[in-house]
Amino acid sequence: MQPIPNIKAVLFDLDGVLYIGNQVINGAIAAVKQLREAGIAVRFVTNTSTLSLASLQSKLNALGFNVVPEEIMSAPQATIQYLKKQPNPVCKLLLADDVKKDFACFDQSETAANYVVIGDIGDRWSYQLLNEVFTCLVNGAQLIAIHKNRFWQTETGLQMDIGAFVTGLEYASNTKAMLMGKPSQHFFHMAIDALRLKPSEVLMIGDDIDADIGGAQDAGLHGILVKTGKYRETYTRLSAVEPDAMIASVADLPALLGCFSASAHSS
Repeated sequence: MQPIPNIKAVLFDLDGVLYIGNQVINGAIAAVKQLREAGIAVRFVTNTSTLSLASLQSKLNALGFNVVPEEIMSAPQATIQYLKKQPNPVCKLLLADDVKKDFACFDQSETAANYVVIGDIGDRWSYQLLNEVFTCLVNGAQLIAIHKNRFWQTETGLQMDIGAFVTGLEYASNTKAMLMGKPSQHFFHMAIDALRLKPSEVLMIGDDIDADIGGAQDAGLHGILVKTGKYRETYTRLSAVEPDAMIASVADLPALLGCFSASAHSS
């Protein structure tokens, strides 16, 4: 496999790439360390809406990754930045309790919101809740989706994600959700702007060929697909997205970028 030259920063997807649940992917910690030592900037980007920024940092560091808050870019944080630019936002938040802490600066209402923010809420979905959101939307509220993933990898296998609920609400209310996380080009451009680099100097590594790889490539970045996490050969083969490269796991990334050392290996 030929190395990809001139990469100055790598955006790491989290769940499925660096870890699954609370289990670190073999070689992930060493790979991140090796890139840092080679002078390549690293950022940790995620669509998760179950963890606050503080909790994300705490989890990454507890797993062995040495991360500061400025290196983390989450879809909820992108949503907060967007809402802060809007006049008088009143929010209905369909988010996990932990990540709601980051939205405490906004006024909230269950029935009179002008922004409905949808993220991961586990098994709290119900027909009643869907109708409450539907009513807000037909009354003019803007629908904001943290992400629109089809499914995700858990320690017990694939699990349906929130994309189907977002799509159903779009259909019923005849509106279109504003997508904040991957594969939104806006999300990737925020990361590039913060790094002050050209898109061609940045690489995204992920396990989702559509959201991670397709989204990154649409924004002008390189996209590397790992065969861990939610990766499935059949799904990948059916996708129109063509990764710049596919590797067995994140452990193979340093070699692909030409960051050779005694611990590096290529797939």
